[in-house]
Amino acid sequence: MNRITPPAEWAPHKAVWIGFPSHPELWEDDLEPARVEVTAFVRAVHAGGRGERVLLVAADEEAARAAKTMAGDSAQIVVEPFGDIWLRDTAAIVTGDGRARDFLFNGWGGKYDLLGDEDIGLRLAARRHIHAETCGWVLEGGAIDGDGTGLVVTTEQCLLNHNRNPALSRTDIEARLAEDLGYTNVIWLGDGLMHDHTDGHVDNLARVVAPGRLAIPEPDDNDPNWLVYQHAARDAARHDVEIIRLPSPGRVLRNEEIVPASYMNFYIGNAAVVVPQYGAANDAAAVAAIQALFPDRQAIGLHADSILTGGGSFHCISQQIPA
Repeated sequence: MNRITPPAEWAPHKAVWIGFPSHPELWEDDLEPARVEVTAFVRAVHAGGRGERVLLVAADEEAARAAKTMAGDSAQIVVEPFGDIWLRDTAAIVTGDGRARDFLFNGWGGKYDLLGDEDIGLRLAARRHIHAETCGWVLEGGAIDGDGTGLVVTTEQCLLNHNRNPALSRTDIEARLAEDLGYTNVIWLGDGLMHDHTDGHVDNLARVVAPGRLAIPEPDDNDPNWLVYQHAARDAARHDVEIIRLPSPGRVLRNEEIVPASYMNFYIGNAAVVVPQYGAANDAAAVAAIQALFPDRQAIGLHADSILTGGGSFHCISQQIPA
């Protein structure tokens, strides 16, 4: 493995940054329910001290007080201003050499320009005395998923989108993934989930679950993403990887609109794998299937409906610090 390649998510973690919902004007009626869901996630990851240290990041003192009250001894509260909680995309990516790479962030292609998101990665890294190198191109952490050996999976819809790096070609981006993160084997999938405002982040579509093993959902009845999943499996099959098919939540509605609900947005911690749940028929089946992939950890299903109103789930709000 190249020393700059980020360890796979299942490798041991020293700690994890998790974003705590902090802005009432962004979350509105979902603020308190989202805080409850995030706190449950924190406790599952901490696992009574058997998991990693949780650094629960609040944007202001009010949110910090709420986070401390709700999380108790399960988390260390960190106060740093941010736009919103999606630290998978805005925090620095810690690499195999113990340093970090921090990328430019443009609000998911100019959709959400929130003060603090542009440099939260550098500030969080500095608090942990992690040297972070700034890379001069736009990349969100949720757009890539690697196995620690140099293989990475991503989507054309996101990384080749003209609202990110319009001057970079596919070849340019592959070269930068290799230079900045040590990824030398890129699996390109096509589009991401319907109504995903990230323009198809791969951590909602497909996840690397072991070296050379890629999990992709199997379409459910009336699944709005059935063609997306089938195309992803077809594209992945062109590479030397084993494809594992996992359940999909199918059609999940919020205010009569389809939302990008996905079990793929699970987080792999030291002691637990936390799987988002949506009150869908396949919730329990998804937890069981993911448990089979990680027998050395406990797979835990937790509701993420309120977090999803902001556009993501457990993986989106977390960024691990490898041991």
